[in-house]
Amino acid sequence: MISPTLQTCQNCQKIKQLTEENINLKKEVDNLKRKLMLHENPHTPSSRRMYPTRTGDHTKNSKRFPGRPKGHKGNTRPKPKLIDITKAPEKKCICNHCGAPLSEPTRVEHHVFEEIANPKPKQVIDFLQFEYKCTTCNGYTSIRHPDCPPDGIFGKNALIQTTLMKFEERLPFEKIANQMECQHGLSMTAASAFDVTRRVCDYLAPEYDVILGRIRMAKVLYVDETGEKVDGKRYWLWVFVSESETFFVLRKSRGKKVLAEVLGKNFRGHIVCDGLKSYSNFSGRLQRCWAHLLREAEWLFEHCEEARSLYVALKRLYADLKVCLVGDPPASLRKKLKAAAKRRLRYWLKKRYESKEAKRFVGKISNGFDHWFTFVTVPGVESTNNRAERALKEPVVQRKIIGTFRNEKGTRIYETMMSLVATWKQQGLNPYEAMAQNLTTAWARTVS
Repeated sequence: MISPTLQTCQNCQKIKQLTEENINLKKEVDNLKRKLMLHENPHTPSSRRMYPTRTGDHTKNSKRFPGRPKGHKGNTRPKPKLIDITKAPEKKCICNHCGAPLSEPTRVEHHVFEEIANPKPKQVIDFLQFEYKCTTCNGYTSIRHPDCPPDGIFGKNALIQTTLMKFEERLPFEKIANQMECQHGLSMTAASAFDVTRRVCDYLAPEYDVILGRIRMAKVLYVDETGEKVDGKRYWLWVFVSESETFFVLRKSRGKKVLAEVLGKNFRGHIVCDGLKSYSNFSGRLQRCWAHLLREAEWLFEHCEEARSLYVALKRLYADLKVCLVGDPPASLRKKLKAAAKRRLRYWLKKRYESKEAKRFVGKISNGFDHWFTFVTVPGVESTNNRAERALKEPVVQRKIIGTFRNEKGTRIYETMMSLVATWKQQGLNPYEAMAQNLTTAWARTVS
């Protein structure tokens, strides 16, 4: 029979062992939760989520068939009104059945199709450059055709097409070279295609600087950043969107020094952004993104019942403000709306919350309290950062294709060409025509 003292010692050892196991398991659970948060958080895009985010009853309806719903009226593509070419077969003179002679056709049917031209072969152009000597000062003056590049062996259209294949059509350099060979019979290697984009980037660098100057003068900027890899190392792609310009930079840092470098220390415009501390450390003229706030509040409500009332209150507050701002009210009314909105938000922040998640979320709102209602008093400032997020969609798609940049030479080309193409599209310009015009202007500067 085991003595009571020995039994007590064994129980104490078992309790101690179980306590240690419990502590270790809690640490392991916390580590797993932190890892899961990389894939499941309110700001994770749907393409990176590990599990579906839909809530409620979403069972598959067996009566629902794929395709358009019943009664939906389809749209038929209209036939072209202008005919470019009419092609007719050779007329028949003899009947296929009896061999008797035939007269003119008794009926003519029209089959109208939209066709593309056959791939045009390359052209070899000899551009002449004239040089004059002045008999007065003995100086030399040169002149050449505006479509003549200052260097290289590829012409203007080849340079533009290659560059747009890379930065608009998302093709790798190997496929660009293949397309040039198949469509135009133009022999080009992947290295040559890369060198073409480098030269075009050098030609258009002054236009990139022009966009930067306009960004620094903007009254309202929408700024965001996303991760990139350069030679396997972590970089950040920053985007700055104004009313008519989009500007990209790739930097190692995610801190405020990038903002100071791009915008300058004397930037006086308003910045619409997310909750990254770099923005508040750089400027006090901020508008925090309500889309991020409501998305995080909804995610918190789905994981914490205590946050339901807070989520509903934030959603209702935002909806009320959007309704009150319709019609561009005067400044006096805007100030009253902002003061009332601050009182409503402060009321919900002062409530007591038990869960750590709710307390953390309330603390996040409180830290940026002065930056939630800038859009109420400053006309032209939007309440969300959707402009910057939309501008980052194209780079995110290209990131999935590229994987990583090999060196910083490629990052310079990337940020320059992506800025130019995005800005031209934002201004309603045709990228091909805009690039052609800017190349002609850039080449004219090289003639002495």
